[in-house]
Amino acid sequence: MTVLVNGSEIVLSGTVGDLYWDECFTASDVILALAQVGRGQDVIIRLNSGGGIATEGAAIHSAIAAHGGRKTIVIEGIAASAASVIAMAGDDVVMSPGALMMVHDPSGFTFGTVDDHEKQITALTALATAMAGIYAEKTGKGVDEVRADMRAEIWMTPEEAVSGGYADRVLTRASGADPEPQPTAFDYRLFEHPPERLVALSDRRAWTNRARPTAAAPAASPRQQEKPMANDKAGSEPAPKPETSSTTIARADAAEVAKLCVDGGVPALAATLLAEGVTVAQAKERIGIAGQINDRVALARRKDSSIPADFGTKMLADGKSVEHVVTALLDKLAANEEQTSIASHVPATEAPQAGAGGSVDLVADMKRRHGAQA
Repeated sequence: MTVLVNGSEIVLSGTVGDLYWDECFTASDVILALAQVGRGQDVIIRLNSGGGIATEGAAIHSAIAAHGGRKTIVIEGIAASAASVIAMAGDDVVMSPGALMMVHDPSGFTFGTVDDHEKQITALTALATAMAGIYAEKTGKGVDEVRADMRAEIWMTPEEAVSGGYADRVLTRASGADPEPQPTAFDYRLFEHPPERLVALSDRRAWTNRARPTAAAPAASPRQQEKPMANDKAGSEPAPKPETSSTTIARADAAEVAKLCVDGGVPALAATLLAEGVTVAQAKERIGIAGQINDRVALARRKDSSIPADFGTKMLADGKSVEHVVTALLDKLAANEEQTSIASHVPATEAPQAGAGGSVDLVADMKRRHGAQA
């Protein structure tokens, strides 16, 4: 969680929603922070986010809008995508010098039949309309005009945001004040028309859709491998933008990655792999690992049906390796066997021996399979 509360100030930084990135904040985090400030108290919310989950941004907007006191939202660094929806909840929306705001259409990934895709179109259309209503209420523009801005994916300087009605004023910094805040860590290459300086910043600082530390990290993209050395000082020349990036490659191979996931028996993994922008080769490796994990879970559940069927899915989501999963399953089986022995008061001399069909056989089989496939 990257929500800080200091008296009447709340700091929101990182990704909107609980994704697999290192820093994020959710609607429940914001509701708790507002409660700490006090329901009727004025509050200053300092926002620095590249966006995230659209529906989570809408929920956070609703929570802030419902707060009883006056809400001043200061955009420090960036408020893009879902974060710009959050910003619209402010009674006074203030842009720091050098900050950026971006509005665009929501997007999503669909896997399934024609009906599934049509349902996604309906859902995205409804979400875009709801977001346009939020922007229109703040800016005073018509919904159709706002929808045009969203479809174009517009990036605004503080002055442009004020001119467009998305912000109320630009913060005046006193002489000798702290340096301008930098945009928070986010893979800005995921957007359609990001400013080149944000793309270069993402490259220099390796801001990608970072999985949790235990997960296998994707290989560096061609852009990362070929980028020249550069510093982060204002005015430095951005790294050249090659014709393709990790995101472009992922889109081109999306169908193949999705098919590999289906063939590998892990269709739910497709969305994660595409969001991370992995290559087909990396997808094959991850799908192979997922298959091994599912195999171990199925084997363990033959002995202990209390192990959840989605145990492997959850371990994958947490970035666990095959070794981690095997260890966790063996611990569960051992605990179950111990509990069964205590409950039934089976004398030690009557405990099942290897080859008797008990957990000893199963543990040995799991270890044998793990050794053969690791």
